[in-house]
Amino acid sequence: MALFNSNATKKMVMNEPVETLFDKTSSQLVGKSVTRVDGALKVSGQATYAAEYHRDGQVYGVLVGATIAKGKVKKIDTESVTDIPGVIKVVTDAQHFLRNSQQGGELEAPTQGAVEIAYHGQPIAVVVGETFEAATEGAKALLVHYEDETDNAALDFDKALADAHEVDEDAGSDNNAEQGNPEQGLKSAAVTLDRTYTTPSQSNSPMEPHSTLAYWEEDKLTLYASNQMVAFSKKQIADALDLDDDQVHLISRFVGGGFGSKLGISPEIIAAAVAAKQVERPVLIMMTRPQVMEATVRRSNTQQRIAIGCDENGMIDTLIHDTISSNLPGEGFFEPAGLSTHFLYRGENRRVHYKKTDMNWTLAGSMRAPGEAVGQIALECAMDELACQLNIDPIELRRRNEPEKDPSQDIPFSTRQLLACMEQGAKAFGWEDKHSPEPASRQQGDWWIGTGMAVASRGNSLLPAEARATLQLDPAKTFGVKAVIESDMTDIGTGSYTVFSQVAADLLGLPIDHIEMTLGDSALPASSGSGGSFGAASAGSSIYLACAKLREQIAEKVGLHADTIQLTQGQVQQQGEHQASLLQSGIETGKAALQSAADAVLKSVDTAAQKAGLDSDLGSDKNNSADYFSDSNSHALADIIASYEDQKLSAKGQIAPGKNGKTHRQACFGANFAEVAVHRYTGEIRVKNMTGAFTAGRILNHKLATSQCYGGMVFGIGSALMEEVIHDKHDGRLCNHDLAEYHLPVNADVPQLEVILVEEDDPYTNPMHIKGIGETAISGAAAAIANAVYNAVGVRIYDFPITLDKLIDHLPD
Repeated sequence: MALFNSNATKKMVMNEPVETLFDKTSSQLVGKSVTRVDGALKVSGQATYAAEYHRDGQVYGVLVGATIAKGKVKKIDTESVTDIPGVIKVVTDAQHFLRNSQQGGELEAPTQGAVEIAYHGQPIAVVVGETFEAATEGAKALLVHYEDETDNAALDFDKALADAHEVDEDAGSDNNAEQGNPEQGLKSAAVTLDRTYTTPSQSNSPMEPHSTLAYWEEDKLTLYASNQMVAFSKKQIADALDLDDDQVHLISRFVGGGFGSKLGISPEIIAAAVAAKQVERPVLIMMTRPQVMEATVRRSNTQQRIAIGCDENGMIDTLIHDTISSNLPGEGFFEPAGLSTHFLYRGENRRVHYKKTDMNWTLAGSMRAPGEAVGQIALECAMDELACQLNIDPIELRRRNEPEKDPSQDIPFSTRQLLACMEQGAKAFGWEDKHSPEPASRQQGDWWIGTGMAVASRGNSLLPAEARATLQLDPAKTFGVKAVIESDMTDIGTGSYTVFSQVAADLLGLPIDHIEMTLGDSALPASSGSGGSFGAASAGSSIYLACAKLREQIAEKVGLHADTIQLTQGQVQQQGEHQASLLQSGIETGKAALQSAADAVLKSVDTAAQKAGLDSDLGSDKNNSADYFSDSNSHALADIIASYEDQKLSAKGQIAPGKNGKTHRQACFGANFAEVAVHRYTGEIRVKNMTGAFTAGRILNHKLATSQCYGGMVFGIGSALMEEVIHDKHDGRLCNHDLAEYHLPVNADVPQLEVILVEEDDPYTNPMHIKGIGETAISGAAAAIANAVYNAVGVRIYDFPITLDKLIDHLPD
């Protein structure tokens, strides 16, 4: 671990395991199920989202998308909308408009241009109106003339497979890898399984559509946008518009979900900025739901080959995972379906390999748990089929293939609690009692009943991040002081405001209502942003370090030791004095109780004496008490802050990844269990119940972590049974571009979910010992349901989602 201080900044590079101050603080709010601190704002409508800001003179823009899948724009007939009342202008910019969204973590603009058309729905113009209604009418009426090349567009994935090509590994989040001789190992294995699985495109479908309010003040651009990664997106905006970084101010204080679709900038951001410049007024663009689905990001469809070779006892020797995914021409992103295949199971002969097809479809990019969410559908369904082939319990098969260390890199795991997840999950689910190894053997009325399980894994990562913490006087607070925490980190509904408040409150010894959390503004210190399950660990660690630096400054100010001071209830004490204070408090409580009892006895004696006509002086010394402990080294935090000239104390924290990410495999693990019912005549599938057991290092907030796992499991229901973006193979249109036709799980589809958070502490990850949890639960969830469907009716489906039309002709009598 490299650790040094400079200019009131505490910096840490994770080069070795570290201790955590959470073991030394007295508050211990971290880990508790603290209710969201921003909950009241949200339910009362006071949490302001991008489209809810308003500027004087504001007007409205509506995007116009291409109606061809491939070709060129020959002419945009602006005269076609001039007679519509309220229409101000048709805004075009062939150079700066975005062809598509940008991926997360990039520093440059995505592909730009509004002349060459690469997919149906590509934004090519904006109609600006005095009202949203006028702009909408203008956008519908705008005439566009094309040079249509749709006949030459790649719109059929099955046909495009023949032209699949190698991926650019530098542009992806995974690499091709091969060990031993996988194909030969497969041929020589005593038992083999070789299957091909297909998964469809999926829509991220965040609750809040993409929206941006843009306005200029001279040459400075301010944008209120719905965005997950502010620091990266600010640089993308500057690059797209040929601006300097300090000319761009991006604000995303509350984001209504993203699931990856808002990691980078999307077309409406640049369109709003260009329109605001041209009409010289603030412009708000709100994407419609169809535009969100057509012109932002989709999860790539995949074709995956899983081949496994093992001995008669199920010990795996060979594991092959080959994936073909799709994207727009020229785009580097590919679906990293084999991310966890590298390390999930043993095997001397291994291969993970990727290819990509170029399609004239919406941009493919990150969607919640990119890679694992669909990769573990294939891998975990294959493992279940292998277990049935070997007549081995699926849990036992996985137990036998538990690797002692990462088999792909020959490095140890920082922690690996997969066996504990399977054991605790199976016990809570009642696996032994519910699961029958014989498919189609349980019926309840007209329903076949089946159970299935699958494991989950999701790699853990850390990104550079910075935050600032300031202690300042506030007479309105109980202890006369508050902490202001500043970071451009976003809250996408996952609870950033709450968990970071818990971290700061613990380290600074203040109640949680004494913490003022300021997030989502590019003028603040740059963080990782929200995505990839790295947000809480990265941004949270920078906040942790900023608070730790404040502790050091406070200790130095009062002449105490930074390693052993205790901050609690607005007081600063040395750890020894703090323990004495606790003892004193206990003595005071005990003495008070004893005094109360003595008073009662004495009163009773006095009453009896009076009745007998006697005097009693037994209570004459009843108010005498022993001396209390004195605490000469206790200091009020407010007094310390008041002693500074400006009556505030600030510090920064900076975190960065280091050697730990290379010397140890860091990952979260879990196990999903599902019970389903399949109707014997229609093939309708109902999920009856699900149990998931997951690890994520230390848990910052049990309530919020459980909620994240619920969300992942619900995602799994959608992936298994209903979610599928359908592109028309003739003209490239999205056939189901709204929530009426793109089917998502609703309350009626979701059973009672049980989540178990398996205890774990990982000192290799970051100074808080936490890991990301937002994407672990989705990994393997769909496979558990698919395996339960097989167990119910004895039908294996390799083409997802599993819809009743794929079952109905194969149901048992």
